Amino acid sequence: MQQTNTLIDAVLEDGGLTLKQLATICAVEPDWIVRHIQEGLLQPLSQQPEWRFSSAHLVRVRRIVILERNFEALPELAALVADMQEEIDDLRRRLHRAGLD
Repeated sequence: MQQTNTLIDAVLEDGGLTLKQLATICAVEPDWIVRHIQEGLLQPLSQQPEWRFSSAHLVRVRRIVILERNFEALPELAALVADMQEEIDDLRRRLHRAGLD
């Protein structure tokens, strides 16, 4: 796992992950990511021909994949749950910075 994290950090420092890199790390087909982009469930950092993805995209894709696979959630529902998890994470960070956690 440490080796994977080191690889991810190195790739992200170079301007983000490519579609193929993101798909490989998240154990999905590139077409899965393309479908989610076309449906408006993912927004890459840059547009085609060379989509780039941040570490936040990596976390989001992993969450959506888990929800779709483990709970057989529809893509739209999985994306909604991922949105809510991101919002909760943001609120927790804000509480922590304010010393209210």
